[in-house]
Amino acid sequence: MASDSNLSTRSLKTPLDSSMVWLGLYFFFNLSLTLYNKIILELFEFPFPWTLTGVHTMCGAIGSYVFWKTGIFTPAQLGERENIIMLLFSVLYTINIAISNVSLNLVSVPVHQVIRAMTPLFTILLSISFLRKSYSSLTYISLFPVVAGVGFATFGDYDYTAAGFFLTVLGTVLAAIKTVVTNRVQVGRLKLHPLDLLLRMSPLAFIQTMMYSYVTGEMATMQEFVRTRGTWSLFFALLVNGILAFFLNVVSFTANKKTSALTMTVAGNVKQVLSIVLAVVIFDIKLTWMKTLGILLTLAGGAWYT
Repeated sequence: MASDSNLSTRSLKTPLDSSMVWLGLYFFFNLSLTLYNKIILELFEFPFPWTLTGVHTMCGAIGSYVFWKTGIFTPAQLGERENIIMLLFSVLYTINIAISNVSLNLVSVPVHQVIRAMTPLFTILLSISFLRKSYSSLTYISLFPVVAGVGFATFGDYDYTAAGFFLTVLGTVLAAIKTVVTNRVQVGRLKLHPLDLLLRMSPLAFIQTMMYSYVTGEMATMQEFVRTRGTWSLFFALLVNGILAFFLNVVSFTANKKTSALTMTVAGNVKQVLSIVLAVVIFDIKLTWMKTLGILLTLAGGAWYT
């Protein structure tokens, strides 16, 4: 059965099925979702991050289920130990979002962005410590402009509390762990298809996200918002947002599988400065010389790393 599956996988490969193509799609969907989230926030004033995450995970569950039933992929047969790994992975996914949201309220946005830009460094430490990987000197050198560039590009008022600083660093470490684990469950012993991973993770993450929304009181506030200001336009906008998030997850998992955890964290930093460029073009935001230097540094570092 395994050999037939491998033969089927090889026969489906095309010249477009390359790491650079999937990274390009990752940037496209990531930037599209970032812009779309901003539009929803401004047009509908929908400040419910857990509900929005719930929409994302629900669409991930439905979308991967539809792809399964239409024969796009076949779920792997997992034992009890592997299912526990999937449960822990979904918990890691949810906790990572929770800590990121909480820490953002305790530190200024520039502090949050600069610390999160350190994700590639934590990814290297994790890969060396637990996966016994090694990297060339040029790889280390290329990461310097990628990380430093985000610092320049997001330079602003640095304000934080001790708890906020600790939680932001913890969230960055968890983000690195999530990226490494995502890569391992797809290229390691499990070798899960990206849609298979999404099918197993999304329903669990949806339940956990809704539980957190209930505990924090967001669910009650959101229900009142829907009763007083809910429209079909808002419903449609959230649906499109969820569909975009589904395809971003598929593309992100696939790009992670075809490249590496470190490459995905570097791509995340490059995406961060590309978001600033997008904001400048669309929302007519003025660039300072320091932000411009940061953008150029990060893009140059990303190209060097590649």
